[in-house]
Amino acid sequence: MTSCESAETCTVEVTVDGRRVRRAVTPRLLLSDFLRTECGATGVHVGCEHGVCGACTVRLDGRVARACLAFAVQVDGAEIETVASLGERDALSPLQAAFRQRHALQCGFCTPGILVSAQAFLDADGPKDEIAVREMLSGHLCRCTGYAPIVEAILDVAAGGER
Repeated sequence: MTSCESAETCTVEVTVDGRRVRRAVTPRLLLSDFLRTECGATGVHVGCEHGVCGACTVRLDGRVARACLAFAVQVDGAEIETVASLGERDALSPLQAAFRQRHALQCGFCTPGILVSAQAFLDADGPKDEIAVREMLSGHLCRCTGYAPIVEAILDVAAGGER
């Protein structure tokens, strides 16, 4: 449970990409800002701040969530995974490698959120066809790629390699 020392600060403790973080924060600090400024998770991008663009997508206790739609104090005790949890420091995850292979990014602003959602999609039960991939991607805005290479990269990983 969040510990509030006053009306101005509360202590939040979370696990971010396997690392325990404890900070005093203002009650109205957005989770997206907390992750970027207090935790150094700069792969969490802030786009629309309305939950529409998907750039701030993280896994919150295993479920996909928009970090711009929650306050840091609301997630006290949670486990949060960002795009940094996908690969190793010196090795890309299969999904990241497929994005690289298929040129599924251009400016890269939307990519971290898409990768987090795509990995959750791949980890879940259910169909892994083009329709399902496009449905999952409907919560993300990308202005650069036209989505085709993103869909191809995700389908490659779902199929266990190159299609």
